Amino acid sequence: MAPSSSASPAAGLSRPVAQRKVHPSAEYRRRPRMSVSPPPKKFRSMVEIMKVATRVELPEESEESEEEDDYEEVVCEQCGSGERPDELLLCDECNKGFHMLCLSPIVVRVPMKLWHCPHCSADQHRVIKSFSQKKIVDFFRIQKESQMVVKCSSAQVDIKKRRKRSLVFHKRRRRLSLYIPTEDPHRRLVQMASLASALTALDMEFSDELTYMPGMARKSANSANFESGGMQVLSKEDTETLEQCRAMYKRGECPPLMVVFDSREGYTVEADGPIKDLTILAEYTGDVDYIRNRQEDDCDSMMTLLLARDPSKSLVICPDKRGNISRFINGINNHSPEGKKKQNLKCVRYSVKGACHVLLVAIRDIAKGERLYYDYNGYEHEYPTHHFV
Repeated sequence: MAPSSSASPAAGLSRPVAQRKVHPSAEYRRRPRMSVSPPPKKFRSMVEIMKVATRVELPEESEESEEEDDYEEVVCEQCGSGERPDELLLCDECNKGFHMLCLSPIVVRVPMKLWHCPHCSADQHRVIKSFSQKKIVDFFRIQKESQMVVKCSSAQVDIKKRRKRSLVFHKRRRRLSLYIPTEDPHRRLVQMASLASALTALDMEFSDELTYMPGMARKSANSANFESGGMQVLSKEDTETLEQCRAMYKRGECPPLMVVFDSREGYTVEADGPIKDLTILAEYTGDVDYIRNRQEDDCDSMMTLLLARDPSKSLVICPDKRGNISRFINGINNHSPEGKKKQNLKCVRYSVKGACHVLLVAIRDIAKGERLYYDYNGYEHEYPTHHFV
């Protein structure tokens, strides 16, 4: 039977297969990922911003300007001048100003910690503390306590031996001498107690030799071979004299020196007995460090130990934590004839067994009661001494 003419022309075609349903997430995974950049932001020009900006007027005087005005009125209590404001120190107690070079003793560098003027400082009313014999023995680590009460005949015997030697040798070259301790053992205790009191006041430990602490220069860095131009070598005889001085101090036979406090000079050292010319009085001791590490240090008693050809290897002695009586010997004003007349010691750097050491030696006979002074500018001529007393 023929198909009807009204039938659809597509009726003879087969029906399409139903499409499979695909999960939207799977279809999304099949699509290639495309980076979509955010639409560009539109910034207003500065001219447009300033047209709508609200104008604000600052007050004429702010708190900072008032503080600056207060500091502008600060003057030095000593000279009455407000000039050189970069050298004016403000006391953290009374808030008064002092020029660094107007103080006695002067302040060489701006203190990194709290600073008090001479009137507010406790040093103004400092009293020498009393130390028992046992405390002195412990403080100075004296080896044999019994030898403190023995008369110091060892030094006198050495001097007699030297007198027996030929005079020709002495004319050719003058040798360094041992110091002669005070014979009275109780007086020696007073002398050592004055040093112990001064060291304790500065929170220092006693050390009669150079110390090499972790984080500072090593002992191997202290070599006289690094010195630019060479260094004077201490002779064998003088080296023996230096070793005898060290041994005497360990036995409690200290040099005849007394540490006293002066309101103008601070701590200073006086001779407590006669001292002969060319006598070794002390070795400058303390922590050894590189100069490059101490550029911003406010310690005012650093001593040059080694001036190396390579400046990065130059060394200084820093008696801020450890030291001996040399820490308290003051310098002269080497800009005036009167100051130069006061000098009775010299500071000499020697090569001792290949290492650098600094010795303080008498340059003339020193009478009892005379204060000890030496020239701070013996090498570099950079220390400001023109305001020294």
